[in-house]
Amino acid sequence: MRKRIEVLHGVNLDMLGSRPAEHYGTFTLSELENAIEGFAHELDLEVKFFQTNHEGEYVERLHRAPEMADGLIVNPGAWTHYSYAIRDALEISSLPTAEVHISDLSKREAWRQVSLVSELCTVSIGGRGIEGYREALQVLKQTLDSAAGNEARA
Repeated sequence: MRKRIEVLHGVNLDMLGSRPAEHYGTFTLSELENAIEGFAHELDLEVKFFQTNHEGEYVERLHRAPEMADGLIVNPGAWTHYSYAIRDALEISSLPTAEVHISDLSKREAWRQVSLVSELCTVSIGGRGIEGYREALQVLKQTLDSAAGNEARA
C-alpha cells in the first residue's frame, strides 16, 4: 500500500526563485515540487502539494489532512515563528509530520530561530535546500512503515 504524504507550503513559498538566493536558492516552487515528486516515487510514496499565502486556508488544510494523508511535510514559512493557529491545527491533525525549511533558521535573524511547530514534528530539517525534503520523506516513510509493522503485530 502506498503511503500518502501531503506537502504544505506556506506564505511566500510561491515566490521561490525571486527570493534571496543566499537563503532560498534559485529554484522555483514548481521545480521544488518536481524534485519532491521524484524523491517520493523512489520511496514508493504518493505525494500531494498545497501552497497558500492565507493563514486560514493553511489551517483548514491541516484540519482536513487526516482524510487525505498519512503523513505531512510542513514548511509554514514565516508563520512558523508566530502562528499559534497553525501550531494548534497541526496538533489537531495528529499526523506524523516533518518540518522542513530551505534555509538554516539557526543562522538567520533571532525571530526566525523560533519554531512553534517543531515540538509537534517527528523531525525538523533546515538549511538543506531541496535535499531537506528528501530527508523528510525518508523519515516519514520509516515512521509510517514502523507504525504499520506495529499494527500488524498487534
